[in-house]
Amino acid sequence: MELKVYNNDGQVVGALEASDVVWGQPMHMAVLHQVIIAQQANQRQGTHDTKTRGQVIGSGRKLRPQKHSGRARIGDITAPRMRGGGVAHGPHPRSYRQRLTRRVRRTALRVALSEKLRRKRLFVLDGLKLEGPSTSAVSGLIGSLKLKGQTLLVTEGVDQAVLASARNLKEIAITPANLLNALDAHRATNLVITQAAVKKVDSIWSAPVARPARGGIAPAAPAPVVAPAPAIVEKAVQKARTRTRAATKATVTEKAKAPVRRTRKAGA
Repeated sequence: MELKVYNNDGQVVGALEASDVVWGQPMHMAVLHQVIIAQQANQRQGTHDTKTRGQVIGSGRKLRPQKHSGRARIGDITAPRMRGGGVAHGPHPRSYRQRLTRRVRRTALRVALSEKLRRKRLFVLDGLKLEGPSTSAVSGLIGSLKLKGQTLLVTEGVDQAVLASARNLKEIAITPANLLNALDAHRATNLVITQAAVKKVDSIWSAPVARPARGGIAPAAPAPVVAPAPAIVEKAVQKARTRTRAATKATVTEKAKAPVRRTRKAGA
């Protein structure tokens, strides 16, 4: 698969050969949705907490007698319906962690990148080299490509000059190629990536995932089968015959020693 390569002025200057596995993945909405929901859930801290009626400070005395007051029944001041009382069925600290297999995560990322290519929202740059932090240079690059909306800029590695240049631009997010994920790729309207980053993405996510053995442990190599010597086999056969003869002789002896039961004839 060939991808168009743009320069910093927004003009097509060539083409780049890319992996069909990464950039030609068919749409799979179920997998993409599952991975995005899992990533958003994993970002939650889960530190929310409320106090129950046993945790709030208050007297446990019953406010009024149960009967003969003409009013509703009521307990102590820590009841959930009282002001300042505990919270019934409130949230408590918990983990929202969702685990996904590597195969599912890779498939979702490939689907997100391929969808950007199909919608013509993918722009490959021939290079992005800045001598120093320059917000105007990054802003001019976005303007020359005529991009609107949230833009994700993918570089080969961590570039401090690019990070400092796009720090004040609200609609631009930067990530290195090895940290690219399905949530960021799908959430951004435009995807701008350098040629070096494309090659790194292909090298990381184009290889198939090896299916592990059951239990996550690779199967051990089978032990070599060594044929026993003929003398050992003959000796084992003789032992088995001896045991069989001894068992048969013992059975015959027990039957001979057993008393004979005599039955009376009918009418005797």
